[in-house]
Amino acid sequence: MSPALDAALLVAEPASYDAILLASFGGPEGQDDVIPFLRNVTRGRGIPDERLEEVSHHYRANGGISPINAQNRALKAALEAELAARGIELPVLWGNRNWDPYMPETLQGAYDAGHRRLLMLTTSAYSCYSSDRQYREDIGMALTSLELDGKLAVDKVRQYFDHPGFVAPFIEGTAVSVARVRAALAAAGTPDAPVHVLFSTHSIPTRDAEAAGRSADEPRTFEGGSAYVAQHLAVARVVMDAVDPSAVEGTDFSLVYQSRSGAPHVPWLEPDINDAIAELAEAGTKGIVVVPLGFVSDHMEVVWDLDTEAAQTCAELGLAFDRAPTPGTHPKFVAGLVDLICERTVEHHIAKRPALTELGPWYDTAPANCSENFRGAKPAIAEHGSTVGLVADPVGAAAAGGS
Repeated sequence: MSPALDAALLVAEPASYDAILLASFGGPEGQDDVIPFLRNVTRGRGIPDERLEEVSHHYRANGGISPINAQNRALKAALEAELAARGIELPVLWGNRNWDPYMPETLQGAYDAGHRRLLMLTTSAYSCYSSDRQYREDIGMALTSLELDGKLAVDKVRQYFDHPGFVAPFIEGTAVSVARVRAALAAAGTPDAPVHVLFSTHSIPTRDAEAAGRSADEPRTFEGGSAYVAQHLAVARVVMDAVDPSAVEGTDFSLVYQSRSGAPHVPWLEPDINDAIAELAEAGTKGIVVVPLGFVSDHMEVVWDLDTEAAQTCAELGLAFDRAPTPGTHPKFVAGLVDLICERTVEHHIAKRPALTELGPWYDTAPANCSENFRGAKPAIAEHGSTVGLVADPVGAAAAGGS
C-alpha cells in the first residue's frame, strides 16, 4: 500500500473552521520594495545588498512589481466566489511569507476578529521543505511571537500535486501548446520535425529533495531518489497520457529545473532548463513546449525564467517555442481547491480524496524525519489537530513532520 494511503496518516474526522488562510510567498509591489523583499527571502544567509542588486534585474525590468500579489488577490476572489456558490460561509484570509500582507499580521487580525481555528491552503502543490514545512514553520514562529500558542489553531490541507483540479489545466494547456508549436513548424515547412515537452519546476538543493517524503520508521524509496522528483515525474506522465494521443504522437518529454539560487558548490537538482534546451537542439529537436508543472500561477519565476530566458534560448537556437499556462484561476483549479477544503470540514464534507497518481492522495500528516530543516530547528505547526502543535526538533514527531 502506498504510504500516502495509510489511514494513520490521514485525518480521520473532519473539523469545524472559522476561516480559510490562503498562504503564499509574496512579492515586491514597486521598485523601492525589491531589495527589502529580497532581504526577507534571503534572511539569515548573510547575502550583501550588492549581490541582491545583481539578482534584482528581473523585478526591476517589470517595474519592481511581482505578478504574484495580483494573482493571489485574483485567486482569493475566485475562492470566495466558489465558496459562496456552494453556500460555504467561510471567509478567506491572505498572508505571505515574505511581503505584505505578512503572516503574523494576518494571524493577529484573524484572532482579533474572533477566529479560533483556521484551515491553511498554500500556493505550493508538491512536497519539500520550502513548499510545505517552511510554511508551517512560519505559522509556528508567528503564533509563538504573537503569544497565540494554544489560542489560535491552524491546520493545513494536504499537498495537492496530483489532485484533478490542479492537473486538469496543465492537460488542457499542454495540448494547446503542442498544437501551436506544430503549427509553427508546419508554417516553416517542417511539419514532422521533432518536438519535446519540458516539464519545468523550481530546482531545490539535492539534500532537501532527498529529505522530502522520507520516513525514519519506514525507509522508502522514490523515483529519482526524492518524493519531490517522483511527484513531478508522475504528474508529467499523467498529463502526457491524458492529451489526445494524435496530438502528441512522436513527442518526447522530460523533467527539468529552473530558478536555482544557491552557492555553486552546493548540489541542486538538474538539468537546468536552458542546458536541456541546448542539448535537445544539438540532438535535432526543432520545437520546445514548456509546461511550468511546479507552479500555481504565472509569477516572476515563470515570467522571467521561462517567458524571457528559456524563450530567448530557443530563439537563439532557432527552435519553435510555446509555454503552457499555469492553473491561475482556472475554474477547475479553483473548484479543486474548495474540494480540498471540504475534505477537512464538517460542513459540506467530501469524504473521497481523488488522486491521479499512485503516489496519492498525499497524507495530511507526515512521517517522522520528513523534509527536515537542515538550516536549524524552528517551531512548526502540526498539519492537523484541534490545537496548535509546536516542535523545535526538525526531525520530531510524525504529527509535526513535513511532507
